[in-house]
Amino acid sequence: MTIRNFEQFSPDIADSAFVDDAAVVTGNVVIGADSSVWPMCSIRGDIHSIRIGERTNIQDGSILHVTHDSEFAPGGNALSIGNDVTVGHNAVVHACTVHDLCLVGMGVVLLDGVVVESEVMIGAGSLAPPKKVLDSGYLWLGSPVKKVRELTEKEKAFLRYSAQHYVDLKNRHMK
Repeated sequence: MTIRNFEQFSPDIADSAFVDDAAVVTGNVVIGADSSVWPMCSIRGDIHSIRIGERTNIQDGSILHVTHDSEFAPGGNALSIGNDVTVGHNAVVHACTVHDLCLVGMGVVLLDGVVVESEVMIGAGSLAPPKKVLDSGYLWLGSPVKKVRELTEKEKAFLRYSAQHYVDLKNRHMK
């Protein structure tokens, strides 16, 4: 794995987390217990902080970044991803907040200031524009993203299943 310091910041990665050798993690980044970062991911906490919770998986090719403090973004925007989140392949998660038990589908783009409440599924290829709030308990689709329907109990159960599946898979890779 490529772990890079930036200025005074060093990534803080839990011992039980897995970061693939082909991923890059830079700067002010915290990765929680039992989380996983897969090949070709870039997690760049150079101009603000990135926090990834426990049992969260960041799948292949995803890009996680932040926004710096400026007149256009006073205070800048950090990136926070909660516990038990699945971020699908090639997602762009930028300077936003994703709460617990969410699925961010493949190729999704989440822009600055977006808030994804807990228990949300975002369909593949969707785009959430700046400062959009995605209400808890719904499936969201489209570009721009729109609330489609409430999640079923089976879909809510899948959110936990997906997170646990990636904990099990990262454990196999760590052997």
